[in-house]
Amino acid sequence: MLNGVMLLWFLLTAASALFVALDIISTPESPVLKWGFILLTAYTGPIGAFLYVLGCREPLPGLHERYVAARWRQVLGSTMHCVAGDGIGILAGAVIASFLTLPHLADVALEYLLGFGFGWSIFQALFMRGMVGGSYRKSLTSTFIPEFLSMNVLMTGMVLTVALGRMLIGRPLNPLAPDFWFVMSVALLVGFVLAYPMNWWLVAKGLKHGMMTVRPSGPVEKEPAAEAHLDHGMGLEPPPKVRVASMAAFSVAVFALAIWLATTIGGA
Repeated sequence: MLNGVMLLWFLLTAASALFVALDIISTPESPVLKWGFILLTAYTGPIGAFLYVLGCREPLPGLHERYVAARWRQVLGSTMHCVAGDGIGILAGAVIASFLTLPHLADVALEYLLGFGFGWSIFQALFMRGMVGGSYRKSLTSTFIPEFLSMNVLMTGMVLTVALGRMLIGRPLNPLAPDFWFVMSVALLVGFVLAYPMNWWLVAKGLKHGMMTVRPSGPVEKEPAAEAHLDHGMGLEPPPKVRVASMAAFSVAVFALAIWLATTIGGA
């Protein structure tokens, strides 16, 4: 039965990713977020496509700016951007760790380092440097803490889901087998759900960007959350450093707890 479920999931994922890749061409969104939605759909199948239609696809010509201005859609864009970029490194780390038969903690560490490294340095700092005047160094600085907080919660969900997946399947996950990709897909989806509340806080405090609108004949139309991100909180009081430190400590604590639980589940 599991094989049938996985086959159906992969077929739906392929169809969903194709739909989003073709449809998003005409959506007036920034290029990096377009690629983000394509990647998210490749990770999460029809759920990713549903989120694209509900959260980003322009319902009628000329309405995209107002449509994506809703806070929950801004947060959707922020969370999607995180998961899309981090997911590439996380999946690469999981594949490498599997082939090297790394122990559990080393596996998690490799996935974290590659996921955070790619998501922060490429998907966040490099692709969004225009929001801080084009300076890559400044972009690295401004995106480090938001990426760190979001990544910790994303990995919390993933570590627990992968541990449960291994337990249910009853054997180590192998990238050459379909169950590896099915479990990782579910893990990224769970991580997305858990990262959403953290991204809500980050967007609300002006620490992360949300959706944007890019028209072919004009400049980027920055939504409120995007404008806040541009100068570290335009029109918003920046959160006190102690509050940011508290959120960082919380994210590390829940991630550490997830690792401990996953180790206990796996008997490693």
